[in-house]
Amino acid sequence: MTTVSSTAVGETGVPVVFLHGLFGQGRNFAQIAKDLQPEARSLLVDLPNHGRSAWTERFDYVEIADLVAEHLAAGFAADGPVHVVGHSMGGKVAMVLALRHPHLVDRLVVVDIAPASGGSLGEFEHLLDSLVALDLSTITRRGDADEQLAERVDDARVRGFLLQNLRPDGDGFRWRANLGLLRRELPAIGGFPDVGDATFDHPVLWVAGERSPYVRDEHGSVMRALFPRTTLVTVRGAGHWVHSEQPEVFVSALRTFLLADAARPAATPDA
Repeated sequence: MTTVSSTAVGETGVPVVFLHGLFGQGRNFAQIAKDLQPEARSLLVDLPNHGRSAWTERFDYVEIADLVAEHLAAGFAADGPVHVVGHSMGGKVAMVLALRHPHLVDRLVVVDIAPASGGSLGEFEHLLDSLVALDLSTITRRGDADEQLAERVDDARVRGFLLQNLRPDGDGFRWRANLGLLRRELPAIGGFPDVGDATFDHPVLWVAGERSPYVRDEHGSVMRALFPRTTLVTVRGAGHWVHSEQPEVFVSALRTFLLADAARPAATPDA
């Protein structure tokens, strides 16, 4: 298993990297990436401890951002900087990546998260505890897992999202995500590292869900101190998972922010 695994979508257009949130995988952005074609070619990254990427012994945003930077520099960003889109935990990785490796990042999109510690982690504690509580030895089909999880998680859509981490393993199932580490390191996931006096002076789109508590007014000054060219957009009717709850609005925002320059025709020289 490679340290960081990724999947490419599309062959033409501006390069866009997607970084998922907790419990996610790069493929969560597959439809968004397809909707950006042919103007964009995308890289869907599985962050460490998720998907097909390697597990680590601790959770550290700086280490993860550096691993992603190494992966990009060796391939997708080898010929120049790329646009980076990160949601939630992936948004924090994206911010640290831009601050520590600005030569790799052209434009940055941060989705429903702030460069701050704290906030409510109760929902994620509950979801992690619910997954860890599943008795995999009794599961012979995915429906068994869904039935068990339904006792703790009412929303079928959320259960489907969580159970994408369940993979067949011989006669049974195993977790693809490193649930033990993620539960143990949840305070670190909810934090944000000290980045010193680093700033990122390229354009940044900060996308918030109207019904989400993760981007608040008091975060604005911190965000703009690190990312002085930030534009905040709040998506009406969306909660934390903006890209899945309001995909058309999300794609439109990405197109406007990331593809506007690419779509502008070149100036015609004078005859």
